[in-house]
Amino acid sequence: MQRMGMVIGIDPASIVQYKALHTAVWPQVLATLKAANIRNYTIFLREPENLLFSYWEYYGKNFEADMAQIAADRMTQKWWAVCGPCQLPLASRGDGEHWATMEEVFH
Repeated sequence: MQRMGMVIGIDPASIVQYKALHTAVWPQVLATLKAANIRNYTIFLREPENLLFSYWEYYGKNFEADMAQIAADRMTQKWWAVCGPCQLPLASRGDGEHWATMEEVFH
């Protein structure tokens, strides 16, 4: 199992909408995450800095293939189209990243 943490900004004007969306995540999106070996996916909000921190545990053996499976899912693409405009990617994120990955320094 691999623990993963990521961070992204959020538009302050979108916080209420973002919270509402995440009170009822679409079932197919959740099923796709599960099929891609993602467990314990959690998102935290930090105000007044307006940062989202996400954590998940990856239980698979081929991370790139599992992430490609998620990205190819049409319902997940629609979910991202709804949630994406709420998010403000960090300037310091890596190439190809939307959420900036974080280094685990303690567990």
